[in-house]
Amino acid sequence: MVRNCELCLERRAALRRPKTAQKICRECFYTAFETEVHEIIIKYQLFKEGERVAIAASGGKDSTVLAHVLTELNKRHSYGLDLFLLSIDEGITGYRDDSLETVKRNEVQYGIPLKIVSYKDLYGWSMDEIVGEIGLKNNCTFCGVFRRQALDRGAAMMKAQKLATGHNADDMAETVLLNLLRGDIARLSRCTAIVTGEDGALPRCKPFKYAYEKEIVMYAYFKKLDYFSTECIYSPNAYRGFVREFIKDLESIRPRAILDIIKSGESFRIIPTTKMPVQGNCERCGYISSQRLCKACVLLEGLNRGLPRLGISKAQSFQVSSDGNNDKRKNVVHERSKSRLVQHNIK
Repeated sequence: MVRNCELCLERRAALRRPKTAQKICRECFYTAFETEVHEIIIKYQLFKEGERVAIAASGGKDSTVLAHVLTELNKRHSYGLDLFLLSIDEGITGYRDDSLETVKRNEVQYGIPLKIVSYKDLYGWSMDEIVGEIGLKNNCTFCGVFRRQALDRGAAMMKAQKLATGHNADDMAETVLLNLLRGDIARLSRCTAIVTGEDGALPRCKPFKYAYEKEIVMYAYFKKLDYFSTECIYSPNAYRGFVREFIKDLESIRPRAILDIIKSGESFRIIPTTKMPVQGNCERCGYISSQRLCKACVLLEGLNRGLPRLGISKAQSFQVSSDGNNDKRKNVVHERSKSRLVQHNIK
């Protein structure tokens, strides 16, 4: 039996909110979703009037809904923001080239400009070429490191003062669990922050921090938004994917579990005696880094030397210098790898 909306009590209920279990109509859902995002923006003071804000746009559901909602709220509540879309072309044939077409249509639909930055232009490598070198096992490491830096570089090119990303509540919960499983204390201490990089040139903010992925999908579906829904062809075995499935199982049993995990992450406190990495700047490219060279430069050096795996494992995460002073260390790593291979073949 179809019931009336639990909020307006007039229109027929069209959906059941995964976050609250309320049976509501579409109009009340739109209002509730947008109001919650607006309240988060105001509560945490994510933006200041007159700021130039880059919206990280991949063409997927999260970034498309973020672009739509921020555009609407900017007009409705007179935020006074100068918005633009920022997309990264990783160079993945059959995936990113198609999703970028969606972003180009969003540029027209929302009436805000678009900037596209490519891996090929920034690093001299496309993801297709990187996968050709490294294979499918560790390609997400390269893409994640390069993408983060590419977003910052693209935003700097466009003189943005803030970067807004579409990370949702599911993403936040996944990240908490990932950092716990990896024992990554440094990231665990800041992974639930709604704004990161406040001390740097480009703070990042997450207006969807408490928005469920299912509700974002519902919003995009009922609003008939134009978005790209195909998963990346290179990420079927990504570690995050297994954690995502676990989160979905938890949600099916207890929907509140997603917010509880985020709350747990927010409550973590690092004891004062814990040694934390000191943030500095990469000697080569100037990007933020706790090492002499940033991870992107280390990975890129390995690719350019024909040794793409050098920057991945802990045993191989040394800082490579451009003048070749680390050739001896590179040879030690190579010899260790050969030794392990021989031992494996003997067994």
